Amino acid sequence: MNQKTLFVVKSAVIAALYAALTAVSSIFGLAYGPIQFRVSEALCVLCAFTPAAIPGLTIGCLISNLSSPYGAVDIIVGTLATLLAALLGYFVRKVQFKGVPLLTLLMPAVFNGILVGAEIVYLAPEGFQWQAFLISGLEVAIGEIAVCYTLGVMLCKAIQKSKLQNLLN
Repeated sequence: MNQKTLFVVKSAVIAALYAALTAVSSIFGLAYGPIQFRVSEALCVLCAFTPAAIPGLTIGCLISNLSSPYGAVDIIVGTLATLLAALLGYFVRKVQFKGVPLLTLLMPAVFNGILVGAEIVYLAPEGFQWQAFLISGLEVAIGEIAVCYTLGVMLCKAIQKSKLQNLLN
C-alpha cells in the first residue's frame, strides 16, 4: 500500500476510535466540563508510535466536540488544545522512562488544562477570573493526567507487547 494512503488510513482509524471513545465517555457525563475523564485521551500515547496520530487525534477531537455543550468555542479551542498536545507529544516521544513516553502523556494535561480551563471560565456567567481559571485548569489537567497515566500507559505497554507497534510505525 502507498505510504500516503497508509498514513491517511491510520489517521482515520485513530480519529474514529477517538470519537467513539469520547461518545462512550459522554454517555457517563465524563466527556465535557471542568471534570473530564475522556477515555479517548488514552490514545494520545499513539503520538509516541506514529505521526499519523497527530491528524487522527485532532480530527477525532473535532468530531467529538461537535456535540459539546460549549459549542463553537469548544470546537475551536478544544481541538486546538488536542492539536498542540499531539504535535508536542510527537516531538518529545523519545523522553521515556522504562519504555513509557512520559512527556508525550503529559502534553494533553498541559494544553487542555490551560486552553480548556480558560475556555470553561471564559464561558461562565461571571466571565474570566484568574482564581476560577486556576481551579478549572487544574481540574481539567488532573482528569487528563488520570486517564493518560493509567489507560495511556496500559495502552502503551499493550502496543509494545503486541504486533500493533509494527503496524503503527
